Formats: sequence, structure tokens, C-alpha cells
Amino acid sequence: MKFGGTSVADLSKMKGAALRVQAEVESGNQIILIVSAMAGTTDDLIGRVGQISSLYDAREYDAIVSSGETVTAGLMALILQSMGINSRSWQGWQIPINTTDDHSNARIRKIETGNLIEKFASGMQVAVVAGFQGVSDNSRITTLGRGGSDTTAVALAAAFKAKRCDIYTDVDGVFTTDPRITPNAQKLEKISYEEMLELASLGAKVLQTRSVELAMSYKVRLRVLNSFGSGSGTLVCDEEDIMEKRIVSGITFSKDEAKLTVVGVKDKPGMAGNVFDCLAKASINVDMIIQNISEDGLTDVTFSCPTSQVGVAKKALEQGKSTNNFNYSKLVEDKQVAKISIVGIGMRSHSGVAQTMFKTLGKENINIKVISTSEIKISVLIDRKYLELAVQSLHEAFGLEKALN
Repeated sequence: MKFGGTSVADLSKMKGAALRVQAEVESGNQIILIVSAMAGTTDDLIGRVGQISSLYDAREYDAIVSSGETVTAGLMALILQSMGINSRSWQGWQIPINTTDDHSNARIRKIETGNLIEKFASGMQVAVVAGFQGVSDNSRITTLGRGGSDTTAVALAAAFKAKRCDIYTDVDGVFTTDPRITPNAQKLEKISYEEMLELASLGAKVLQTRSVELAMSYKVRLRVLNSFGSGSGTLVCDEEDIMEKRIVSGITFSKDEAKLTVVGVKDKPGMAGNVFDCLAKASINVDMIIQNISEDGLTDVTFSCPTSQVGVAKKALEQGKSTNNFNYSKLVEDKQVAKISIVGIGMRSHSGVAQTMFKTLGKENINIKVISTSEIKISVLIDRKYLELAVQSLHEAFGLEKALN
């Protein structure tokens, strides 16, 4: 069981979470309970680090920002103990969860199960684990990136072969789109790992992308549930477990997108590789890419990236003129764009999905700037001012207000 920051925002909400844990204990289950920092705590800690210096020791940064989860774990253990439940708190290094030493974005290498198994055998009913944390081979605390408690939960569920992994948050489950934009958005009873992975990577905030990757790799049955409600939530499972496969299951979006166009690049073999090599070295998360038709031996290369990376991308491209053997006449940026994506496993076996999407946007006079596709998704870049209109129109066009469950 994993509870996010809004679910443990204060002692009252922690006690509510503890009652859910108690119900599982009374059903005869042993529980690994993963907790996030209380809502707002991590942002506060990051802000304090920033007040000291913009250039900081990444190892100390992880030691600081991971402390929020440690506090929550201790408080939850005390609450459970006060309810007569045999529990104790665990930090990442105590389990241990061994990770790479990529501070603030570490990846899990292995999880030792012996310590927890021994404690469960001796009578422990609930292990309260501080999410988001790991330990490197250098015995330094590491963190798994924002939303990393989801990854902690799925990784532990896989390591201990748990019967299921319940992710408690402040929404009822996974919806066909954001209900704040489209009030008639429907909750999905089931969604495939692949669809959830696409939705998470394309902007949906329900689950961290890496947690879905892990769940898919180890076949962990995930349930997304509301901490404050009583519904059945959404089950994230194998495609084979879904009886009727929807053509489009959901529509997601990302507002924090920018479009960059490198104008006047020589149109010859290797130039595109040189452009994206310098961006890769600067760790730019390039997404959608277009290369225009060549004129006079020159071409334009357009790509999208997060708005927060525009400055670094521009610097990398400028430096690339001398270090990566390419040149260009100018760089055009547009930070007023948004990415809209439709996702569905049914797209594999149905034609006309792209046609419906493009005609729907065309009817609303929404111009498409960039298109990107995969087997189960289509993404487009549009002017940000049309984001809500685009989502609402596409939701209606694909009949998602009547989503199959």
C-alpha cells in the first residue's frame, strides 16, 4: 500500500490512511506501507537548498529532500502502534534498496528482502517504508526522482511477490482525461500497462512513468485508489485482462512544451545526428521531431522539449557549431505550445483514428504544428491557447463520455 503526499498531509489524514491499513491487517494480510512526504514538504526542502546555493553537493541534496519521507514513516508507525498494530518504520538504507549513485534520479539495482522477511516472521504486521529513498554502493542516501515513492511501492511489490500494489492518491482512479477540463470525463475500471505508460509519459500525473515500467516488467497488478473515497479505483493490468479494448482510452496533455526550429542546417548525411548528439550530451529530453524538405542544400530541423530546458538547449546548439561540426543560420523558439495526445490499445486494429483526430481539430480551426505517432498513441503540438478546446473536442469525438469499463 502506498499513500501519496496529499493522503498523509497531516496527522488527521495519516490516521485515515492507518484505518485502511488496519482493515487489511484484520483481513490477514502483512503490509508493506510506503509513504510520501507530507504535501508541500519536499518543495519546501528544495527551496531551502536553493536559498543556500544554486550549485550544491547532490549527495547532501538527497540527504535533505529525502527527510520528509523519513518523518512521515515514523509518524505513521507511531499511529499504527497506538492502534495496537505491530509496526515499525524503515528507511531505504535499512531494507536496503540498493541504487545507482545518480543523485536525485537514481535507479534501483536490487532490493534485499531478508531484513523485512525476518521481521515479518517475528510478528511485525506492517513495515512502514519511507518512499523515494535508496542507498548507493558508496553508502550515501539517494532519491528516485519526483514521484519516486510510486517506484518504491512497485519495486517492493515485485521483490516480495505481493498479491497486489495499491496506490492511494487524491483522485478516484485513472480518467479518460482531466476532469477539471472535461467534466464528463469517465473513470476507467481497467487500463493496460502500455496505455498507462503512454499516458504517464505524456503528461498524466496519476503515476510516475518508471513505476509503470516496473509494473509492466514484473507483472505487478496495480490499483489506483482514492484515499478519501470508497470506490474500486482503476486496475492497471495486462492487455489480455481487458475484455473489450477501447480504440482510444484516454486523452492527456502537457502544457510545459516548447518548439525549437534549427534553421539552415546543411542537408547531408550525419547533420541531424550531429544536432541531436549535442542535445543528448546536454541531457535535453527531445520529443517530437520534424525535418523539412531541403532547399538549396539546406534544411530546417524542428523538435519539442520541456520549456524548462530551452535555455540549456540553445546553449548546447550554439556550442555544437564548433564541437559537433554543424552550422545553422538561426534558432526559432516558441514557448506558447501544448502537446495533446490520444492513447489506446485499440488503435492497433482500427483505421481512421488519425483522420478523426485531425478533422476534429480542423473543425475547431486548431492548427497542428508537429505530429508524432506510435502503435498506440498520436501526439500533436498546437498553440497552448487552444488546449482546453482541443481536449474537450477530441473527448467528444471519440465518445469517451461513454467509455467502456
